[in-house]
Amino acid sequence: MPPLPPTSTPPTRGSAPREVDPLFLAYPLRVLADAALTRARELGATHADFRLERVRSASWRLRDARPAGTSDSVQLGFAVRVLLDGAWGFAAGVDLTTDAAARVAEQAVAVARLSGGISRAAGSAERVELAAEPVHRDVTWVSAYEVNPFEVPDAEKTALLAGWSSRLLAAEGVSHVQATLLTVQENKFYADTAGTVTTQQRIRLHPVLEATSVDGRTGAFESMRTLAPPVGRGWEYLTGAPGSPGLPGAGWDWDAELAELPVLLAEKRKAPSVEPGRYDLVIDPSNLWLTIHESIGHATELDRALGYEAAYAGTSFATFDQLGSLRYGSELMHVTGDRTAEHGLSTVGYDDEGVAAQSWDLVKDGVLVGYQLDRAMAELKGFGRSNGCAYADSPAHVPVQRMANVSLQPAADGPSTEGLFAGVENGLYIVGDRSWSIDMQRYNFQFTGQRAYAIKNGELAGQVKDFAYQATTTDFWGSMTAVGGPQTYVLGGAFNCGKAQPGQVAAVSHGCPSALFRNVNVLNTQQEAGH
Repeated sequence: MPPLPPTSTPPTRGSAPREVDPLFLAYPLRVLADAALTRARELGATHADFRLERVRSASWRLRDARPAGTSDSVQLGFAVRVLLDGAWGFAAGVDLTTDAAARVAEQAVAVARLSGGISRAAGSAERVELAAEPVHRDVTWVSAYEVNPFEVPDAEKTALLAGWSSRLLAAEGVSHVQATLLTVQENKFYADTAGTVTTQQRIRLHPVLEATSVDGRTGAFESMRTLAPPVGRGWEYLTGAPGSPGLPGAGWDWDAELAELPVLLAEKRKAPSVEPGRYDLVIDPSNLWLTIHESIGHATELDRALGYEAAYAGTSFATFDQLGSLRYGSELMHVTGDRTAEHGLSTVGYDDEGVAAQSWDLVKDGVLVGYQLDRAMAELKGFGRSNGCAYADSPAHVPVQRMANVSLQPAADGPSTEGLFAGVENGLYIVGDRSWSIDMQRYNFQFTGQRAYAIKNGELAGQVKDFAYQATTTDFWGSMTAVGGPQTYVLGGAFNCGKAQPGQVAAVSHGCPSALFRNVNVLNTQQEAGH
């Protein structure tokens, strides 16, 4: 086996921005792909694809401004997937030689023969077919960032987090501070027997600071964390100039948020417990993104709606027979699936089946009009083509249908968040995500938040705590009576969306404006817990 190129990135900071890491390109990508695909064809595969990945993940953790742990790991390997007699076969390897690539292709074909034989013996007539897709020959795509965080010295990362932590610790009432930074560089090379060849690089990161206040007399505590979402950006997200609402800059306004956090935490400690009942809710994008993720994002995955995905977090109430007729929410509801959104965590140039990234409608005028598709699901239900939702989180895993950036669109002439308050006599303004639960069909749910404010006669009237809002998916989205304008739109998201068995994890963004929901049930979580 020839020596592998090193896995560390070049030390020169900011070198060759927006170009694929030359150390990844130094691997024998095309030679290995040719060996694997040629062998798969020789063994009768009607389709074969080859994917070589290097995924580098690093994290930094500080407690009370002191280092508490770091990690830096690399996954490197390749996978071969084949289609033979209507059955899938898959195998993976780590030995980057042509003999190993051919051998892994042989293993994938053997798996397809075995699985197809088992299906036929069980009397199944179902065959996997793939929707036709345009061929993309030798294309390259790199995500939108300015400074690769892996080119920033570790000492600089730790110093920045420690400085921010110290600022919070110096504030009155803050007892402890946790700071974390997660960074990922994902490189993929893909080739298939149709002739598509793609090379890609994605950068993403997620910084979080959480402050905790402890009552030394009673031991009671409250915590609150920053609202800065994870993003498909680079180091500039932590150090660049912030933008304005609706016009985001390279960075987040960390100075403003760190100055505000201790004050908000002190208010939360003193806040009264919410009175349970029916409220009008103005929900901030920092909270609403998670409700979108759970009640729309997962529910509109076609494999879940058809029951192919059931063991991990269930199926979906939005079944295929309701496409074009299900009243998902109010007529103001326009939700898109999008793998092209700039800085989106699920944004790619091409998915793990060589399908170009797209944007499409999932819910239009409140009605279910689309699903998230890979090539097999698209062909199965006659959609004509995939919308590019195949993804594997490592070279050892088979691609599965994964979530796009699923987003609620703002109203072109919609109000500001404060304008939404104006129409509320008795309500709550909910900010930031926290705990949540949803049933196995993505229908009954409840969500809490980082903080909530009472709204009285159109004005904020201080924080309340111990709250959770509860509804069914269609009742909740049906109660949406106003949608904020573009100036309120924020792209939130998560690094840790789970699916499939063996389990896979994907990063995904969800954009949305602030929105107003009428007459929603609000629980007091302390009372519900019997306290």
